Amino acid sequence: MKVALLQHTPDPELTIALAARLCYSSADIEALKEKLSGADVKKFLDKIMSLGHQSVLEHASFTFGVDGISRVTSHQLVRHRVASFSQQSQRYVSHKERFAVVTPQSIAANPKHLELFEAQVAALHAAYAALVEAGVPAEDARYLLPNATETKIIITMNARELLHFFAVRCCERAQWEIRAMAIEMLRLVKPVAPTVFDKAGPGCLAGPCPEGTMCCGKMAEVREYFREM
Repeated sequence: MKVALLQHTPDPELTIALAARLCYSSADIEALKEKLSGADVKKFLDKIMSLGHQSVLEHASFTFGVDGISRVTSHQLVRHRVASFSQQSQRYVSHKERFAVVTPQSIAANPKHLELFEAQVAALHAAYAALVEAGVPAEDARYLLPNATETKIIITMNARELLHFFAVRCCERAQWEIRAMAIEMLRLVKPVAPTVFDKAGPGCLAGPCPEGTMCCGKMAEVREYFREM
């Protein structure tokens, strides 16, 4: 898996602070911008975040490029509706060579499990290739492709949605692959907007575990991990 931060709103924290300040000021926008220094931005954002005034976070957006995730993860990812996605098409990109797959560690660690997994992948590719060779359109042959098939995707989310995404997908109970992706995305945005994402991470960082009886039981370790990130 490769995760890159491709683009983001220039000076995202200034943009957010300006939007928030505007809500409480009679001054014009240019005057407000001139008054906001680096220290003022952090102080004001700390206050805004503590008050839960998160609508202003929607003015800052972040675009990520992700290579080498499975369709298992991309299917989970697109459930986050306040976002934009562009994914490699299995309709227009045919797999003439054997398609790449993501192999879970629980399978890769056991030789017998790995042998079974790879045999099935090879059989599916052979069937896919035979159908395409016989003239079946790639968009129809792709019905054979497994959830393990690798894909590429570009994701754009605003800061408010990212906070929600991190709260849900950085959790220990999130599926391992999307959790790894979410944690890497968080690593990338922290230096760009350190005040906004200072306390970002799974829901248990700010209070009781939201999973209730399904809690992982590792809250202390989880909090320490994200505190040191």
